[in-house]
Amino acid sequence: MTTKLILIRHGQTGWNLKKRYSGFIDIALNTQGRKQARKLGKRLKDEKIHRVYSSDRIRALQTARILFKRADIGIVPDLREMHFGAFEGMTYNEIMAKYPVVYKKWLCNPFAITIPKGESLADFQKRVVVAFKKIVFSNKNKTAAIVCHGGTISIFISHIAKTKKFWEQIPSSASLSIIEYKRNKANIRLLNDTSHL
Repeated sequence: MTTKLILIRHGQTGWNLKKRYSGFIDIALNTQGRKQARKLGKRLKDEKIHRVYSSDRIRALQTARILFKRADIGIVPDLREMHFGAFEGMTYNEIMAKYPVVYKKWLCNPFAITIPKGESLADFQKRVVVAFKKIVFSNKNKTAAIVCHGGTISIFISHIAKTKKFWEQIPSSASLSIIEYKRNKANIRLLNDTSHL
């Protein structure tokens, strides 16, 4: 028997386009993001999904509502993106101008550096893994769709794959990744698939 998690990164936002760190800040989808979600919805229309979960941020909730119009969506605040602290709302260039030393170190080794006023990657991973484990436990031998964020998916994949390659696992907007659990063992079946777009 298999428990299947369909992991979906929310559609594009205006801040994604500008490469601005959103983190906990509530940013809505842009026109392109809504279009991406509709395309992904077509791909998923024949998939039997027993339960839908979403981060409580508006970009994830909007994506979930476009994808699963009639579903009762379980809102899970712990599926939020990482809290980027002092970097929230800033672009790469703005951070480089204001916090060059800590930013360079964080980009090189995010597990070793905590952003000023931000969440450490270890704490972020702990929060996300607990949230996912609760979902797996509540949906034994079923399929659950989870709409969340790039960092959230990446940190969970990093946990499963036992890797620290956080940046390399961040999926694209409105992408699809699939994790299957058999006998409590997680297998990554699909990662960052955007063929529907």
